[in-house]
Amino acid sequence: MRKKREKKEAALALSRRDFLKGAGVTVSGGLLVGSSAAAAEAAVSENVVGPGPVPITLRINGENHRLSLEPRITLLDALRDHLNITGSKKVCDRATCGACTMLMDKKPVYACTVLAIEAEGHDITTIEGLAKDGQLSPVMEAFWKNDAQQCGFCTPGFVMACTAFLMKNSDPTLEEIEKGLGGNLCRCGTYAGIRRAALEAAKAMKGAQIHG
Repeated sequence: MRKKREKKEAALALSRRDFLKGAGVTVSGGLLVGSSAAAAEAAVSENVVGPGPVPITLRINGENHRLSLEPRITLLDALRDHLNITGSKKVCDRATCGACTMLMDKKPVYACTVLAIEAEGHDITTIEGLAKDGQLSPVMEAFWKNDAQQCGFCTPGFVMACTAFLMKNSDPTLEEIEKGLGGNLCRCGTYAGIRRAALEAAKAMKGAQIHG
């Protein structure tokens, strides 16, 4: 019995050694193949010519800007990297946080998912375009008065989203504001101040329309 058990254990040990040896060869071969494939891909990419810059004109805050951009450039990157219009923030870059919200023809858009060439021919408004002659807009002033910001990264997007929302709903309830601004996130958690600011801005904008 003892001899049989020893013989069986020896066979198992041999099987494990063979397996590990074979696995090592497979992995090494895979690495070699992957390396060769990467080298081949790099060699091919050197000879591939992608879409180059194209001339476009963007109308930002009432002014036309002529640029030469690759078609892959987003509206957000075009403004921040090529026009030094940096009020809109690049945070998630995945259309989930709303920090890059701008208005395109008075409608809110996530600028990180809009290509610059798609924005050509449209009126783009950023946070910089809301203040006229140094005067804060009603929404901007309400955010300041209600302390509706902390780190400030989400604030421009919230101000733009709130502005667009109040253009459609001039007399909202608190619940409507919460739902209307649901596409924007604040990591600092200043939602209470933001909602108060939206209510105050709605009253201010409504009063301005009555007196105007």
